[in-house]
Amino acid sequence: MLDVIRARMRQGIRTAAFPPEAVLPERFRGRPVLDPSRCTTACRECAMRAPSAAIRIREDGAPELDLGACLFSPEEALACPAGAIGYTTDYRMAGSSRDALRTTGGKVDLAHALDERSRRLFGRSLKLRSVVAGSCNGCEAELVALGNVVFDLGRFGVQFVASPRHADGIVVTGAVNTNMRLALEKTYAAVPPPKLVIAVGACAISGGPFVGSPEVAGGIGDILPVDLWVPGCPPHPLTTIDGLLRLLGAIEGGKTRGVP
Repeated sequence: MLDVIRARMRQGIRTAAFPPEAVLPERFRGRPVLDPSRCTTACRECAMRAPSAAIRIREDGAPELDLGACLFSPEEALACPAGAIGYTTDYRMAGSSRDALRTTGGKVDLAHALDERSRRLFGRSLKLRSVVAGSCNGCEAELVALGNVVFDLGRFGVQFVASPRHADGIVVTGAVNTNMRLALEKTYAAVPPPKLVIAVGACAISGGPFVGSPEVAGGIGDILPVDLWVPGCPPHPLTTIDGLLRLLGAIEGGKTRGVP
């Protein structure tokens, strides 16, 4: 037992500060960016070569990135031979609307705080129920990581609970296949109002790589009202934390308030 205590004392504090003090490594594929100056007439071919619907051409002919459909894969950047598409190390991407995740350059409209009444209700103790609606379990692994000693989501007053009757909202992951749609709707109905809906990951936001299949929805926005959209495949725990804190009004004007 003494050896365990000594080892723990040597390890020191392992919980990461938020915002993180260290810069994420260069290999981390965070918020994607698009350099329109490098775009050529071959842009339409880029959109067709990409392994997802992250790249599209607008009606005015301008290329656009959809972070909600992005799989954050190297192939999406390589789809453009001119090198117009790349990834930053910025984990901040969560938005309050689906349109906020669509960008012509890479800048996104980050999540806005809830109204004052909702912040009073949820700001000190937010309980969430996870709904896995047809997922590869990548997003769920990152949600589980939120409870470890490094990220420690509980220090912000946010916890996952077992029953929707005890929850303030639901966190939806997965492409919402036909077998899970009814379960998702019943879980949402079981949460007492007022309630929140948080879409986590490309599949929940847009259908991900399965978009267009008759077996999945094109994102839960077609089924439920969504309050927070967290892009990623899967989203990094910091992306989810940042989005939740912005939603709760703990991050305003780029400054963090009352966050340990």
